[in-house]
Amino acid sequence: MEEYQITLKIAAYFLEYPDADWWKDFPEYKKAVEEIKTPQIKNSFADLFDYVENLGKKNYENLYVQSFDFSQNTNLYLTTHNRTDFGKQANELQEFKNLFLENGFDLNKELPDYLPAILELAAAVPKKNAKKILDAAKNKIELLRDRFIEAKLAQTFLLDAILTQIENLEVTKNE
Repeated sequence: MEEYQITLKIAAYFLEYPDADWWKDFPEYKKAVEEIKTPQIKNSFADLFDYVENLGKKNYENLYVQSFDFSQNTNLYLTTHNRTDFGKQANELQEFKNLFLENGFDLNKELPDYLPAILELAAAVPKKNAKKILDAAKNKIELLRDRFIEAKLAQTFLLDAILTQIENLEVTKNE
């Protein structure tokens, strides 16, 4: 697995709700950080795993809900952050839906602008497709990152890692 895939999978994992399966998978994802070669990303992810462990299960779950479920500014649905035109939002949702369909995936339980789903999709497809998917979401991720900074969320580092991978994702002619 390539570094961008590992990075996106771990970032998607951290942005999912920490249910029982999430906690069960925690050690596996923590170990996967060792496969990341970029020191800044590797260290940020390791620090985030330590942060979650230090907070403990109940406190982290409460923080997650407050940060992502009860906050309009920091929720993980990318088309909701700068919506002033519901027609435009519907078009953006359709564009994200098309990215899933074009790559042979469909979403049954989530809206297509849900950031963890987009990251999982990008991690599951060839590099050139991943670049196209992430480029489509980049401006929204940058806006969300600004909101995370304002809210002083530790998950800001996840968005930094995602944006770094978007910039580093170069497609060779053979891919």
